[in-house]
Amino acid sequence: MAAKVLFLCTGNSCRSQMAEAIVNARQSPDWRAFSAGTEPAGFVHPMALQVLNEIGISHQGVSKSAEQYREMDFDLVVTVCDDAAENCPVWLGKGARAHLGFLDPAKANGTEEERLAVFRSVRDAIMTQVPEVLGQM
Repeated sequence: MAAKVLFLCTGNSCRSQMAEAIVNARQSPDWRAFSAGTEPAGFVHPMALQVLNEIGISHQGVSKSAEQYREMDFDLVVTVCDDAAENCPVWLGKGARAHLGFLDPAKANGTEEERLAVFRSVRDAIMTQVPEVLGQM
């Protein structure tokens, strides 16, 4: 049976969505990933989907509240932004916790190409750091 990991951020529109998609595409069958937000944005950022597509990952994510996972047990909860780390619901995850603070690409300024570069940088950091954390479990 695959271990379950929840990636938690504030809006659940970028970082946690990318982490969920990358783990489900690249870490299976050892891990099954989910994502949620403490204050869900209600959408997945189009640039997050675009940079996932660039590496061959088609993600059909939906911005979700952490509340919907109240009854689910996770082997690991990973917060991917400082705000979520500070506001992580105490009931969430009876297993291990980890924090990986990634820059919020949704706050990037500049041209479309400059903003996409930030999304790519965060995606690449997730692809490097998340497997390291999962490997420690």
